[in-house]
Amino acid sequence: MRLVFTIFLVSYFSANSQTFYSVDYKSQADVNIFVVEYKSQADLLVYKVDYKSQAKGNEGLWFFVDYKSQADFKLFFVEYRSQADLKIYFVDYKSQAGWTSNEKKHLLY
Repeated sequence: MRLVFTIFLVSYFSANSQTFYSVDYKSQADVNIFVVEYKSQADLLVYKVDYKSQAKGNEGLWFFVDYKSQADFKLFFVEYRSQADLKIYFVDYKSQAGWTSNEKKHLLY
């Protein structure tokens, strides 16, 4: 019984994490990202966390992994806003992270 519970917990937390890897080519990406200059232009306000365990849910708390195979999502940072699936802005504080609207939230599920 304990083993089943442990497996459930591991799979639950793995499924709800937000780990990312930045790829070199657009064709490798799950989502194309453009970093905007101002918060008001963003779909998502992102805070980069220090530990994988802090990157839970779909609330803009991102952890970047070292290897593509470790990532939940592969990102490509595009040069132009019109090429992006999602526009983000990196914030300085964890409490500032989150979606500005729910319109594109589905991209990171």
